[in-house]
Amino acid sequence: MAFPSVLRFAAIFLAVCVMSTWVHSAHSQEVPGCGALDNAYGPFDYGDTAVRNKYLAVVEAYHFTPEVSSLRSGRSGTVIGDLDYTLRAFPNHPGALSAIARYSLQGGPFPAVGSFRSAECYFMRAITYRPADEVVRLIYGNYLFKRQLRDEARRQYEEALRLAPTSVEINYNAGLFFLDIGDLARAKELAKFAYDNGYPLPGLKNKIQIAESAKTKAKQ
Repeated sequence: MAFPSVLRFAAIFLAVCVMSTWVHSAHSQEVPGCGALDNAYGPFDYGDTAVRNKYLAVVEAYHFTPEVSSLRSGRSGTVIGDLDYTLRAFPNHPGALSAIARYSLQGGPFPAVGSFRSAECYFMRAITYRPADEVVRLIYGNYLFKRQLRDEARRQYEEALRLAPTSVEINYNAGLFFLDIGDLARAKELAKFAYDNGYPLPGLKNKIQIAESAKTKAKQ
């Protein structure tokens, strides 16, 4: 009569082993040219509230301070060193990804050895770690847009919209992009959704009005 209990225990044990192996494999995944996701502290998912509450405070207190976020100075060493630590621990940390994007756009140096050598590496690690994180896609799209890499930016905006079609932030930012590449109809569609749902900044609306005015004048 004890056999069913033994079998149930064996099945549970096997399931736990498989899950543990899968989690370790996911964390150990190698991102081509950008290292493995395994880290001495982490990786942790910024999108998981319980995980964030448990681990984030230590990382932000010692490595992602306001000075680091604003790129003014490092906390434990250099700015790039603290951003690197933060994004190794939390690959999809939105504040740190935004900071690494600004750091790169401002021409900040990346270490030649011993770390990742471009902002793109941090974004690829974040996407590999959490492919369905729409915020990562949005920040990456904004970064690529500012670098004038329009095809790559479009892919990220489209994916962000697919993952979170009702996000007013994503609709607004994607609207700015589509307006910039000359797709006025798509920009107006995205702007309408954003403003109908309470987006506060008038920038996209104003740019669309200017574009429509220029289009009307060109027809005259």
